Amino acid sequence: MKLHLPDGTAARDGYRCWIDPATAGWDRSSLRILDLPPGGARTLDTDDSEWILLPLSGAAAVECDGERLELHGRPDVFTGVSDFAYLPRDARATVTSSGGGRFALAGARCERRLPFRHGPAAGVPVEVRGAGRAARQVNNFCAADVFEADRLIAVEVLTPAGNWSSFPPHKHDRHRPGLESQLEEIYWFTVERGGPAYHRVRPSGPHSRSDVLAEVRTGDAVLVPDGWHGPTMAVPGYHLYYLNVMAGPDPERAWLICDDPDHAWVRDTWADEPADPRLPFPAAKGPQR
Repeated sequence: MKLHLPDGTAARDGYRCWIDPATAGWDRSSLRILDLPPGGARTLDTDDSEWILLPLSGAAAVECDGERLELHGRPDVFTGVSDFAYLPRDARATVTSSGGGRFALAGARCERRLPFRHGPAAGVPVEVRGAGRAARQVNNFCAADVFEADRLIAVEVLTPAGNWSSFPPHKHDRHRPGLESQLEEIYWFTVERGGPAYHRVRPSGPHSRSDVLAEVRTGDAVLVPDGWHGPTMAVPGYHLYYLNVMAGPDPERAWLICDDPDHAWVRDTWADEPADPRLPFPAAKGPQR
């Protein structure tokens, strides 16, 4: 299975990107990227998965289970957090956008059917992780301890130009209660002004099949079924965004990681590192309307 999917190579059925358990060769995680023209609409069946519809650019209305939600969205991923909609399994939903835009559908095969509902931008915790050149911003819109879902975990990461994120390299490919979760992960990238960025995944053991060293650009995706992942590198001059989508079979919905022991010491240096004055991105300090 190819793990680096350049923009457009995973297109299917009118979606710019289509990743599901069958195409990824795993059990749970899915991602679709939907581009709608002004006045465009798309109807989808959620089947056996729960989904979050997240505006990447533009605004939308969503109808599901006899209700309608208006999503204010945002101009682009670098100009603030967005509100979003949770779509339950076994439902039919219709997305419309009067002005057009790009929308992510982050999904996970699940068991419970939870209600269709709105996630407000004002309720998204914005976190700065790391320090110095390892500093990045995480928008925890569907973190396990923030928003209720059955299996799905999803966050956005913004890395200032010249910084490294997903560092130290870490993994979550074994179920070790209280220590590590087993999660399949998707990275989907946007790079400011069409520039390049770089992403690394390497095997974590004899049964690991992940080995990626890729130049990534806007619209590219990387699958992480297992292995040490990181760093993800934003080159000088180009801010980097990526959407992480995760799900797994563990009884508890949790995001527990294990650092690569060769590089875990880096965390201990952060206490002496200065804060990155670019973080959080100014537009992320308040909800966008």
